[in-house]
Formats: sequence, C-alpha cells, structure tokens
Amino acid sequence: MHKIPLIKPYITDEVKAKVCQVLDGGQLTEGATTREFEALCRQHIGCAHALAACNCTVGMEMALRLFGVGPGDEVIVPDYTYSATAAVARFVGATMVLVDVDPATMLIDYDALEAAVTPKTKAIIPVSMFGNPLDYNRLREIQGRGQFKIIEDSACSIGASWNGKKVGNWADISVFSFHPRKFITTGEGGLVTTNRDDWAAWMDSYKHFGMMRMAEREDIQFGMIGTNFKMSNILAAVGAVQMKHIEELLAKRESLALRYREKLGGVEGITLPAVTPGGRHSWQTCCVFVEDRNPIMKRMRADGIEVQVGNYALHMHPAFQPSAWCRHAGSLADSRRVFDRALALPLYYDLTESDQDIVIERLIREVRAERSKGGAT
Repeated sequence: MHKIPLIKPYITDEVKAKVCQVLDGGQLTEGATTREFEALCRQHIGCAHALAACNCTVGMEMALRLFGVGPGDEVIVPDYTYSATAAVARFVGATMVLVDVDPATMLIDYDALEAAVTPKTKAIIPVSMFGNPLDYNRLREIQGRGQFKIIEDSACSIGASWNGKKVGNWADISVFSFHPRKFITTGEGGLVTTNRDDWAAWMDSYKHFGMMRMAEREDIQFGMIGTNFKMSNILAAVGAVQMKHIEELLAKRESLALRYREKLGGVEGITLPAVTPGGRHSWQTCCVFVEDRNPIMKRMRADGIEVQVGNYALHMHPAFQPSAWCRHAGSLADSRRVFDRALALPLYYDLTESDQDIVIERLIREVRAERSKGGAT
C-alpha cells in the first residue's frame, strides 16, 4: 500500500552532520549550539529575546509564573486547542476559563473573550491556531479594558506574520513548539519570545534553576527558586539547521496549502477555514471542514492516507469539566462544531503534487459518498 503520512520532519544529511558535530564535541547540555539556535530564531522573528526551552508547555507555564499568576487568578483560553494551553493554568494553581471560538477561523471568539474577563483575569492565552495569526489589535483593545497579560500559544506559528510583523512580537509573551508535528522541529522543544529585557532575564534565570550570573566574577548565585527548562545542544542542532532553511520550507508549505485550497474550494461538502485579514499563515496544518468527518477519516486512513482531527474541544473531555478550577464561559457550541468537522490533510516539504492529488481525489470521493448516503445533492 502506498502510504502518505500527515507530516515528515525535515531531516537531511546537513542536520545529521550538525548533530554528530555536537556529539563529537562532548557538550551535550544547553550551550553554544542552543545559543546559535536562539539567535537564528530571534533574527527570523525580529524580536529582542528568544529563549529555548525543553517544550512549549513549560514555556507557557514559565510565562504565567513570570507574571505571578496563581491561586485566585483566572486565565482565559479558547476551548478549541490542545490540552496544554489550558492545563498550564492548573499547573500554577489558577482557574482556567474556557471560551468559544470563531467557527470560520478556529481562533478565539473575541466577543466571548471580552465577555469572560473579570477582575480576577490575570492572563489570557489565545492560540494562533495552525499558524493562522490572531487579530492583535482586537486583543490589545480588550487588554486595555482589564489588567491582564497576553501570552500567545503560538505553538504552530513559527514563520507566520500579521501586517508585516512576525508572530512572536505582538503578544506580551509568545511561546512556540518544535514538536515533531511542527515543520521546524527539535524532536521536543519550545521557544519563548519577548521584547522586554527584564522579563527575558527573569525567565532565563528561572529555567536555569534560578541562577544569577555575576558580572564581577565567574561564579554564580541562586537569586530565586527556579527549575530546569533548558534545551540540549543535541536538540538545538536539529533546529538550527532547519531554521537556516525556514524561508524555503515556508514557501513550499504555502504553495502546497494554496494548491489544496484551489483544488478543494467550491467542492460541495467541503468548506475552507478563513485566514485572518492581513495575516500570512504558516500552514503548520492545512485543515478543511467536512460533515461526517470520522467515517471519511477512517476510510482514508485505511487506504494509507494519514488524515487527522484538527484539534480538541476541551469541554468534551473529563479533565476539563466545570469545577473549582475550570469554568465554562458560554455554551462552547462552535468549538464542538469545529472539532466535529475539522480534518487535517498531509502536508510536508517533500509531498509531491501527485501524492497531493491522491489525497484531494480521495477526499472529494469520500465526501461525495457521505453526502449521497445522507441524501444531499
């Protein structure tokens, strides 16, 4: 059976050679190679500070701790996201508040967000879902009516931009992921960006056990209780090579994603998600909306085409039921509808047009078959 995976990491001989260079050099923990990776990310994003972390989840947790979020505080997150976005509020003892999403973009519903803000709101964590940037002007307007920080879950959004400025510059703190599902990957890994020197210094210390580097001597002091959120040089080596090729990788993803949309747009039973006006989507994931998603997904997988659900409606899961530390703001009906309909399509650097055509043709066939069963015309 000819198999078409959902994603394939960009692992080349250049990547392997860089990893071997680190292994041969003997310094495996965070060091010069991690600094190189951070510098490449900082240059691409155009931000003042980029701090590597062991994953995106701890990066968001670190941002919450930076802002002193804890028991008695509320953190607003979109219901349609991966569990980590909301779970980090629980890690610091805060209450997560789940709000609905826009069914066209899958991004947080700004009106629902504004309605959910209370005097207890200490932070919001909007998600630039699948690489689609947020409306940052709208977020800033809402922020101006409260006393909270914006921590963007930009896990999927390396390379995305809005109004000509890269994601990673708009929120107070932005946090990226380099999980293998992402087109820039370090195996596991994350990146926290900010344009505030003091915030960067605090997070850099916190992720190094609370170390303070002393300018007047070579030794260190522990200025606070911190932890180990470092990224190893081995992982950074993989990401550093990929970051050198990010514009090429982005261009290829954009070309393939637009080709999907050109071929599938206008097909009865298939709806294309909207892109934020003024935004450049990084197309970490290319989704479409279909009715009867599950049987379509099951049959395509059986034929070797690895399609997948888009993300999750958290309110449907036992861990996110209403409780002392989880509040549902509204019905979350659009989040449920997005979850039921979103289908992620294969997208990776060396996906050929012929394989993409197989995905397109099979998807159209399965959608038409389901519509025929339901009596749709």
